[in-house]
Amino acid sequence: MAVSATVIGALLGLGTQMYSNALRKLPYMRHPWEHLLGMGMGAVFVNQLVNWDAQLQRDLDNMLEKAKAANERRYFG
Repeated sequence: MAVSATVIGALLGLGTQMYSNALRKLPYMRHPWEHLLGMGMGAVFVNQLVNWDAQLQRDLDNMLEKAKAANERRYFG
């Protein structure tokens, strides 16, 4: 999953930079270093988003398990 998230993030960063240049009617590859920076930032963003989603799922599972245990104590024991 890490490789695909990195590639998706890099493409997101590249696309954002190219779209920004197109809106301003500049050449697509005006400053190539900005494209590399955008790709790096996009890759980091998507990887952090994947990590955040995994942590959120673990926290939700933990909260649901605690709620289920509390309900079982309240109604069955």
